[in-house]
Amino acid sequence: MQRNRYDMRQEEDESWTVFDIFTGLPVSVNGVPQDGLEMEQADDLVDLLNYLYVTRRDGVTH
Repeated sequence: MQRNRYDMRQEEDESWTVFDIFTGLPVSVNGVPQDGLEMEQADDLVDLLNYLYVTRRDGVTH
């Protein structure tokens, strides 16, 4: 079973985009596409989004 839904990719301009692995499209947070990011920002966001995805999907509460 796929545990993660989000990943990051480096763009030609050396910035990073957080994207949905099912659609290939950039993730939007509050209507803002998550592209043009620094690597650390993208990595942190991927971790957070995947955590939220897994906890919602599996019904885990903390």
